[in-house]
Parts: sequence; structure tokens; C-alpha cells
Amino acid sequence: MSLSLSQDEQAIAAKQDGAGMAMRIVAESARLLGAPRLIPIASTHIDGALYHGDSGTLFAEKLVQGGAKVAVRSTLNVGALDLMGCSRVRLEEPQRGMARRMMEAYRKLGCEQSWTCAPYQAGHRPALGSDVAWGESNAVVFCNSVLGARTNRYGDFLDIACAIVGRAPDYGLHRPENRRARLVFDVSGLSSSFLASEIAWPVLGSLYGREVGNAIGVVAGVTAHPGEDALKAFGAAAASSGAVGLFHIAGVTPEAPHVEAILAGPEPEAVIRVTPEMVAKARAGLSTAAATETIDAVAIGSPHLSNAEFDSLERLIAGRRLAVPIYACTGRHALAQLERDGRRKRLEASGVVIVADTCVVVTPIMPELGPELGNGVLMTNSGKFAHYAPGNTGYAVLYASLADCVESAVLGKPVFTDIAA
Repeated sequence: MSLSLSQDEQAIAAKQDGAGMAMRIVAESARLLGAPRLIPIASTHIDGALYHGDSGTLFAEKLVQGGAKVAVRSTLNVGALDLMGCSRVRLEEPQRGMARRMMEAYRKLGCEQSWTCAPYQAGHRPALGSDVAWGESNAVVFCNSVLGARTNRYGDFLDIACAIVGRAPDYGLHRPENRRARLVFDVSGLSSSFLASEIAWPVLGSLYGREVGNAIGVVAGVTAHPGEDALKAFGAAAASSGAVGLFHIAGVTPEAPHVEAILAGPEPEAVIRVTPEMVAKARAGLSTAAATETIDAVAIGSPHLSNAEFDSLERLIAGRRLAVPIYACTGRHALAQLERDGRRKRLEASGVVIVADTCVVVTPIMPELGPELGNGVLMTNSGKFAHYAPGNTGYAVLYASLADCVESAVLGKPVFTDIAA
């Protein structure tokens, strides 16, 4: 199938400026993907502003030099620096300077200085059925699944190119027929108390991602809406362990009022019946640390903590002093609320290290442990942190609920409370 560009799109692509370069990138990507046309988009969320090397900075600066500006609302995923000054990033020069230049270039392109992996918590919530071009795996899956907008998993640096031209390739999850479920992930065999717990959703997301890969599935057997933070945690873990860009939960997510309504055919191609044994194995798989009597840190907030999650954190700490730090990653939108309420000072006085604009898994913030100290042990309630932290930070991971993470930080040793599936 050949790509057809409108006269306006062809005219933009012929220009030797930033917009022309962006249009050529989008058009060539569409050709490679087999898209027949480009479609207008309502917004973008940009993942390409996280520093991974000088080429990314130079690319963004070339767009700026070419006079490019985003044509639609464009929020920014995390960067490599905490521009709010909450935490100390151990990134050294010249990388630090290049990371700052990169963040500045995206500001000049007209992107919102959101610097969060959870833009949907900061007011960027595209309408049901609207086409957008979002990057960052958890943001993509939340946008598709919970909000019901339509996006593929846009990577660096196609995301900013789409933002500049206000168009995206017409393929994949932009098309309604590709959003229908082909398999059922049945959790009706799990206890209601487990499904109502915070710890369940990262575990189930991790299991879902491994079981379905990049297929579209519908979760059956959820009898009550678990809340947006639970859906956020499920999607983030599923996108990390698999290649999930969209999930449905019958009776919960907007495109799936019931199982039959979202299936691609009269019968699913497969039914995965989740057992307590499967859950126990998935939960154990989120921990990589050997048996230990101490922990070195707790990290939470991947995706970034919401205001409600900060409420829970403060309630669980209850004014106590932590024996090891809790690194609480969040966006500046949540930080502003903490400062208005005077809660930032209280949390920091307890030993919480608030991390804004970035997170501890994508840039060096936590202490670097030398070979003589062995691997550090990090406890987390995040399925996404559990997946990426060992490779990105060198810390081994213990997965637990937020309540257990807080108790462990207070005592300086791991505490686990069992909630049976």
C-alpha cells in the first residue's frame, strides 16, 4: 500500500527547514509502517527529551535552528535533570550540560514543561476517540486504555516530528478494528480482597504483559472499579513486561462495557484463566534480591506519584523518621500541590527525598555503591521500577506494597505482609 500525501503535506515536506525535516520523518515512517495516509492529531506526549546521548540534543537543536514549533499541545516526559532542585542528580559534565541543552531545546520548540511520565495526572487528558501521538510506554497504555484516545507507541524522535506537523501515520491502534480484543484474561478466580489491594495491580500487570505480549486483551472478572492509580500501575507493569499498548477491563475501561462488546469475534482466540499460583509466581518474579536483613533505599513513583498516592504515603509514615530514604518520584504539578499544603517540608523532614521532573531509574540519583559494598537493595511497590531498576541502577529489587515499603524504610529491614490471591 503506497502512502498518499495531501498537497499541503507535500509542500511542507519540500521545505528545507525544521518543519520540512519533521514532515519527511513522519512521511518516511508512515511508508515503512504501511500507512496509506497521515491523519491529524489533537496532541502529543514527547518521550524524546530524555538525554541518552549527544545526538538527541543535536537533533532537537537542529529543529530549533530550522524554526520548528509544535503545532498541537505537546507535554514532555521526564528529563535527565531535576530542574526543580528537589534532588541531586549525579550526572557529570559534559553529559549534564548536554542534558540541560536538550531540555531547553524542547522548551524552545513550544512543548509544555510538564516533565512527567504521567501527563494524564497533570491535566493532559485527550478526549475519548481522539487521535494523538504519545510516547512513553505507561502514558501510551493509559491514554489508549483508560482515556480511550487513540495512539500507537511513538518512540524517539518520531514523537516530536508528529508534534511539529500535527499529523501521524494512519495505522495500528488509530484504527478501531485494531483495538478489539482477541483474548480474555480472566481474574475471576482470584479473591476479592486481593483485587481490592494496591499490591495486586502491578503484579497482575506484569503477568498480563508476559502472557499477552503485544496482543489486545480484555480483563474479565473485575467487579469494582479499582481506581486510576491501580489502572496506572497495571498498565505500566504490562507495558514493561510485554509490549502492551492497549488493554480493556470489562465494565471499567470506556471501550469495554462488557466482554462481548469488545471482542473481535464471537469467541476469543484464547482465554487465560489466572490462578493464585500464577499470581504468586509473578509476584515473586518482581523481586531479584536474595534473602536480606537490610535494605538500602525505597523508590516509588513509576509512574509518577499522584496527589492521592502522596496522601497515602504521608498517612503511612505518620510523622515517623525513616531509617533509609524513600525516593518519591513525581511531576512538578504534584510538587506544587505539596508545597501549597506545606506537606513537602513534612515529608522531607521524615526522610523522604522528593524527585521531580525525572526519576531514579533513568538518571543517577541514588548513591552509587562500590564493589566493596556489594549490590544495594531497593524496595519498591512499582512493577515498572522492579522491571528496570536492576539493569539501570545496579540495585537488586524487593517488591512489596506501599505499606510494607514504608514500614521497611522506618525499620531499615524488609517487612512483608501477605495478601493472598
